[in-house]
Amino acid sequence: MRSLMSGQPQLFPNPEPTVEDAAVNKVEPVKRTAPVWLQRLSLFVLVLFCVYLGVLVMVLPWWTRIWDRNEFILARPWLAAVLHNGAVRGMISGLGLLDIWIGVSEAVHYRDYRG
Repeated sequence: MRSLMSGQPQLFPNPEPTVEDAAVNKVEPVKRTAPVWLQRLSLFVLVLFCVYLGVLVMVLPWWTRIWDRNEFILARPWLAAVLHNGAVRGMISGLGLLDIWIGVSEAVHYRDYRG
């Protein structure tokens, strides 16, 4: 069904079957997965990101130099009243712990998908 112009080399020697070809030849489409090294690299980046962000969100509310003297928060008195509450700081730190847990859980439950 594909026609190549004369003189044009075929760039992809083994093309995937199209929907029409699969219907005619009863061929299942090929399911491709990423290489194992790419899967492991993406897992490493995800875990690193989750743990880094989790530690930052967990520690930031209790860092007085950043949290209590923040110009953005101090410019809005209603926001300062909410964010200086200990329970709100605890909830934000809990979100940081949850993020760390998600990253570690992804690392523990990792499985390679080989195609």
